[in-house]
Formats: sequence, structure tokens, C-alpha cells
Amino acid sequence: MSGLEAMYQELILDHAKTPEGKGDPTAHPFTHHELNPSCGDEITLGITVTDGEISGLAWDGQGCSISMSSASIMSDLLGGATRDEALATIEEFREMMRSRGKFEPSDRLGDAAAFQNTAKYVMRVKCAMLAWVALEADLKASQAA
Repeated sequence: MSGLEAMYQELILDHAKTPEGKGDPTAHPFTHHELNPSCGDEITLGITVTDGEISGLAWDGQGCSISMSSASIMSDLLGGATRDEALATIEEFREMMRSRGKFEPSDRLGDAAAFQNTAKYVMRVKCAMLAWVALEADLKASQAA
């Protein structure tokens, strides 16, 4: 394992132990629940959008360290982002996760780039994507409201 991979692994484990953004998602007007039936990971994510910006975000869930740390890193990265910035970041994260580790993430992904190696493991991609899919659904619901 390279030094960078070890650092990323440590970052993922740190976020799993002390997650950012974990709280009551029902305190926000837009909530979405996602479940990974293949492993049982689940997350409910809630957001508040004010003037096109994520002004509040909270999630709750249970699952593996990958799904929980992904939700934490995403919360830290996208809390306060505009709807358009968040959707573009979600799309880049999705592209990275579909690349099987061949996609070189931009600075936009920040600490979420730690999941680049996870993309090599097909069974783990859905775990990493769970919170991101929930946020995308919330953002689309907020735009339609």
C-alpha cells in the first residue's frame, strides 16, 4: 500500500469514527432515504436550501465504514455549497466511482478523493455512493419545490 493509500485509508476510518454532519435529518424540509440491499447499509439525509445554497444538512444511518465516512466527508465538503456546485461535485464523484480507480479526481472533490481506490471494488461503490445519491435526490426535490 502506498503512502497516499494509507493516508486515505486513515482519513476514511477517522470519518467513520467521528462523522461530520450526523444528526436529525427530519429537521430539514427535504429528506431522502437510501438503502443498499446487498449489504444493509442505509442512510437518511435531510437538507435545507436557502437561495439556491445548502444552508443545512444532516444525516443518520448505519453501515460499513465506507458508507458512513462517505456521508461524513460529503457533508463536510458540500455543506454551504450552491445547488449547482453540489450537483457538479456529485457527478464528478459518480464518475470517479464508476472508473474502477482510473479517474483522476480534481480538487473539487477534496477529501472525497480518498474513495478513488474504493472504486476498484464493485461491491463497495454503492456503499460510497449512498449519501451522494440521497443528497442528489434532495437537491432535485428542493429545485422542484
